[in-house]
Amino acid sequence: MTTAAVSLDAQVLSALATVFDPELDQPVTELGFVRSVTIDDAGVEVHLRLPTSFCAPNFAYLMVSDAYDALSALPEAGRVRVLLDDHHDSVKINSGLAAGAGYVGTFGVEAERSLDELRRTFQRKAHLAAVERCCRAVLAGGAWTLEELPLLELLDLPEGRLKNALLRRREALGLPADAHARVAVDHTGRPVGKQDAALWLRLAAATRISIEGNAHFCRGLLATRYADPEGAAPLVVDTRSRS
Repeated sequence: MTTAAVSLDAQVLSALATVFDPELDQPVTELGFVRSVTIDDAGVEVHLRLPTSFCAPNFAYLMVSDAYDALSALPEAGRVRVLLDDHHDSVKINSGLAAGAGYVGTFGVEAERSLDELRRTFQRKAHLAAVERCCRAVLAGGAWTLEELPLLELLDLPEGRLKNALLRRREALGLPADAHARVAVDHTGRPVGKQDAALWLRLAAATRISIEGNAHFCRGLLATRYADPEGAAPLVVDTRSRS
């Protein structure tokens, strides 16, 4: 199916699905952070929301900025506006994004540095959790043992959601994705040694559990704050003229 054959509202939602909460490692669409999408002849306006008014401003800015970049890449979008609602820094973040000021320009002396290293830190954690999920699944299948995990290659992983998620995280870190690339590696691509496999897997599991626990907690806060039905989709309004 060509891009032209896909409705713009579907393109917008697909683009937003590529935007991840940096700490929770889940798309903002799945987390319920997309409040509304409005499409008109001028362009696209998206409103985002967070579980609390005091969520970390750096995380908030990352998501708003990433959403803006994802939508701006759509050829048919027109003018793009992304607004953060109900946050103690909403005005500052929305104004800074609209002005193209960047994170440091938006927060001034409050911003110690750019967000590149923060993003990298959470990309590393997301990769570690993705590796752990794949390794646990392989061990549960019984074909591999813990001692053999360091020898596991990408071609040994069954096709599906877990492998696809790992490949996305490897791409973000610039790690190889060829069939014979080792699975159990750190964020630099250094393989895990056989003698370290058990301890490494426990530490990786702790990272994964922390991410998943935070995501569950945030979902609960969001549901309490806005009282939306579970799984509720964002409000989408499309009034664009069609020739």
